[in-house]
Amino acid sequence: MGNFFSDPVEQALEDIYYKERSGRGRASFELLVNTAAAGDGDACCVLSQCLRGPQHVWSGHGFPEDLQLAARILRLAVEHGSGAGMLAALCCGELPEQALDLQAALDSVKEKAEGGDAFCQYMLGEIYLRQDFLRIERKNSDSFPSPEAYGAYLTEQTAQCEDWFRKALSGGMSLAAERLRLFYTQGAGDAVPPQPEKAAELWKTGAEKGCPSLQLGYAQELEQAGAKAEALQWYQQSAEGGQPGAWYEVGRMYFDGTGVDKDEAFACQCFEKELPRGHIGSHNLLGKACFYGRGVPQDYERAFQLLRFAYLEGNKGGSRNNWGVYYLGKCCFEGWGTRRDYEQARAFLEQMDWEYWDASYMLGTMYARGLGVPQDIKRGVEYLQKAGDHPEPQEELLKYKKNLFGKWVRR
Repeated sequence: MGNFFSDPVEQALEDIYYKERSGRGRASFELLVNTAAAGDGDACCVLSQCLRGPQHVWSGHGFPEDLQLAARILRLAVEHGSGAGMLAALCCGELPEQALDLQAALDSVKEKAEGGDAFCQYMLGEIYLRQDFLRIERKNSDSFPSPEAYGAYLTEQTAQCEDWFRKALSGGMSLAAERLRLFYTQGAGDAVPPQPEKAAELWKTGAEKGCPSLQLGYAQELEQAGAKAEALQWYQQSAEGGQPGAWYEVGRMYFDGTGVDKDEAFACQCFEKELPRGHIGSHNLLGKACFYGRGVPQDYERAFQLLRFAYLEGNKGGSRNNWGVYYLGKCCFEGWGTRRDYEQARAFLEQMDWEYWDASYMLGTMYARGLGVPQDIKRGVEYLQKAGDHPEPQEELLKYKKNLFGKWVRR
């Protein structure tokens, strides 16, 4: 099939890295598993990358992330003599450098890269960006006659990453755009200064090549620049290509009528597509839609389930997500879609960091009446007064007065 690796590995690279939106990523993952088991070192190398998470492979494939298994498979790649595997092991620190014939590995990968293989071009870009060439060549500052000579060498070698990443991007490696962006915005230590002006066109270049993740990034840039209608087109292309989270962006714009005529029913269909991935924003907005009956039939039970999922998932690992706490508090206060629970309602509502009269009304009612909390009429009245001129808090306020000693009491 190709000129650089075995046919199964070439097929896997095509489906997993160069044509991500083909929908064949899962099938090629299984192909890699079988080919690696048969002793193909390069298949082991690519498979290990697939298991290392979204920094190493497109998240839209939905591959499992298992760093320990990836390390074991990478060791097999080295044992089977894969040059790409040796360089990947060097980058990951999986094996002692003394155990690797790094120069031979670099020569092997460079030969494939110069022949046009995008995966190897990307690997070379990593080697030069990370300055791993120093370890391969067994060089350090003491290897040069002066600090200036050492600095010039570092600059010349490190700068090669730009050309290799650009070639890899041209060959379909979307990850190369992300690494180039890092190189342009942050530079490479003292060797190469940042060049932020070069980063501006990367997402557009990758988007036009059909990379779903870069189409999403380009759409976000366009929306931030105010080109909302054009942004929506790229969000939709990204979504149709399978990019996680892109259907949410499409749905969000239709739900609010941003850059397009409002279509809440279609927006809800978009959110539904993201639910199997556990997308928090889609759970939140679809929950809001179910709460109000916007684009879908009103369904408090489903609204509560969706919003509660988003709340629990969004607050894992030290993160904070209080987007849906008003709706959760309202459901618990009224007993809509869940059992009435004033204590839980108060807990949700007191996490709000924005003002809304109905939240103040509910908190005021609970404190003033002692519902799910020790009665505190003074605090309750303060909340009710904050709720403003709406009928419900005004009616509730009529139930309380100050006595001769200036203390708030029930009438």
